[in-house]
Order: sequence, then C-alpha cells, then structure tokens
Amino acid sequence: MDPLSTTTLIPSRNSAATALGWLREGRRVAIALLADVEDSAPMQPGAMLFADDSGRVEGSITGGCVEGAVVTEARELLEAEADAPAPARLVTYGISDELAGTVGLTCGGTVHVLVHAVAQADEETLAWYLESLVAGRPVALATVLQGSLAGRLLAVSRNERRGSLGGPQLMDSNVEHDVRGALAQGHGTIRHYGPDGARLGAEIAVHVTVHGDPAQLVIVGAIDFAAALAALAPALGYDVTIGDPRRTFLDSPRFIEVAKTTAVWPQELLADRELGPSDAILVLSHDPKLDVPAVLAALETGAGYIGALGSRRTTADRHRRLLEAGADPAQLERLHAPCGLDIGAATPEQTAIAILAEIIADRAGRGGGPLRAAEGPIRAERIGLRSARGTGS
Repeated sequence: MDPLSTTTLIPSRNSAATALGWLREGRRVAIALLADVEDSAPMQPGAMLFADDSGRVEGSITGGCVEGAVVTEARELLEAEADAPAPARLVTYGISDELAGTVGLTCGGTVHVLVHAVAQADEETLAWYLESLVAGRPVALATVLQGSLAGRLLAVSRNERRGSLGGPQLMDSNVEHDVRGALAQGHGTIRHYGPDGARLGAEIAVHVTVHGDPAQLVIVGAIDFAAALAALAPALGYDVTIGDPRRTFLDSPRFIEVAKTTAVWPQELLADRELGPSDAILVLSHDPKLDVPAVLAALETGAGYIGALGSRRTTADRHRRLLEAGADPAQLERLHAPCGLDIGAATPEQTAIAILAEIIADRAGRGGGPLRAAEGPIRAERIGLRSARGTGS
C-alpha cells in the first residue's frame, strides 16, 4: 500500500486562502518551506508557513517545534526593501544544532527549512498556485533551494505553467517537464540540475510540492455514520460522495452540506467511477438490498480500501449472502468487515475516527496498534536533500 501523500494536504486550503488574501491586499509575503526531514518530524516535506509584512502568520512546518525561530527569520527578510530582497536562507534545526536547547525538535529529528521573501516577479506565480489550491485544482510548485536563484518559483498544472525560475531557459523547460511528471505520479520530490539547467548536474536543488487530484471516498448509505465520516474525511484530503437510492434519507443538510450526494443504486454509483489505490469505498447502508450489490460492485473497482459496517452477526450474514450471490472468496479478502480499528468507539463520530484510522493504517501498511508497542520508524522513508543528490536525470 502507498502511504498517505500529505503533500496533497499541506498547505491547507484555509492557509492558502489566507495567504492569497494577503497578496491581493498588496502585502509582501514570506514563505518558510519544509524542504527536507532527517529521522523524525511532526510534518512532512512540502509543509509551508506564510508570514506577511504586517506581522501575521499562517500555517505550520513542524507543529510548533521551530516556528518561533522561523518566523523571526521571515520577518528579517521582509524588513528588506521590496526592490532589493534579502537572499533566501536554507536553515537547519535539530537536536544536533547549536540551538537545540531552544528550538531543537522534541521528536529528535532534523529539518531543513527554506525561508524566503517572495520576489515581486514571483507574486503572480504564487497567487495562481494558491488560487489552484483553494479551488481544488491539481497543481505543483517548484522552489529553488540553493544558490542565487533560491526562493524562485515555478507553478505547473497539467496544461499550464506560470512563472520562471530566473535561470537559463533550459532549466525552466527541464523543471517544467519533471514537475509535470511528479504531478502525474502524485508525489513531491527534490530534483537536481546543473548551473545551465541540465538534468545531469547536481549543483542546484529544486523542491517540488505536489497537490494532485484528491483521493475519493465513496459512501453507500445515508446514515449518521456517513455524515460523521463526510465531515472528517476532507481534512485527510478526501473528496466525499454519499450515494443512496432513498432520496428521503439523502436529502438532508447533514449530508448535502458536507459531501456530494447522489440518489442512485450502488451499482450505478460505482459503475463508471475510476478508483485507485488511494481511494476508499464504505458500505454503511445496513440493508441487504444495498449492502450485497454495493460490495459486489466495490470488488470490481480498483479501490485500495473497501469497508463495510456492521455487527459480528451482520458481517457473518452479509458474508453468506455475498457467497450466495457469486462473490469470489479470494476477492472477499479485500473487504474490511467490520470496518474500523478496535478503539472502543461508541458514537458515530468516534466510529468515523476508527474507520478513517484503519484506512490510513491500511494504506501505510501498518497494523494500527499503539506506537509505544511498535518498533522501527514512525513515518515512511523520504527522498531528501542528501539521498536525492545526483538523481536529477
């Protein structure tokens, strides 16, 4: 299973909207980009913190570990004249840093953060990137991490490019090509180029933050658990659809206000929907007329997670009905039923947390037990500044 790509979530739409508002007000903006992480850190590369020249701050890069120091760096850069911006700073914080006593990471990791005041030439590029985030359009942002071009921005969608990194034309062309590839794959990265922009070089590092299509969560059954899930799942990057042929149940603000809704049978809901490893289907209807065809249709998709709600008795009865309906026993191994982790959930909201936690664990290939009882790295390994050197080709 592929781990959750949080680069599709950070910066959040709310943070993006706030920073976009500052640009539209004519404020100068600085960005702190979490470029790389060694060992463990609270957030993944691609996280951003924004600061403006009036003292406002939005976003987070380490969940509070080094934000104070980073904001100080950003404000110092913003104090420089707009037409003569101070050079960007690639700073490192961690337990081995001389500042460990004051800003060292409590989790024991080391982070590399690029802090830069957005150049006037890049303001339109940044605004377009932020607008795309707010609108939920797939977009990627390339940021130069080193040298005289550090902090320059180039934004790329599937069909459009905005901005320039300010270097050789070959660099813009190669970076655009590589960024578009990263956007298609749905994963951020760090690429390296030569001074002339050639991919064979290693002198200039470019960080790529990717925001691809949101993962889909398709829910069958307009019940309380669906409303609770639909309210929480978007924070994890999911685009939520609730389907139920019983329009009487579906036409309620508790569903309409938090998800897309469609009054169709499960077979129709899933028939033409392209679903992949990052997507999930949840069968919550508690009605054999819906549950059985929903699970059968779900098993025909490529969804990475398929879950069904119910008691032990309901689960056993549904399993029998599925076999009688012709389900392949091997295929039924894909079905998580009863879905959710065993956390003692008692309310719809708690059950939603249990289910979403199991989806996260399943995608990450984890068992979902307590961290204190586990060994090994808490987060998946990443390709960073050190290990990615020379991988620009």
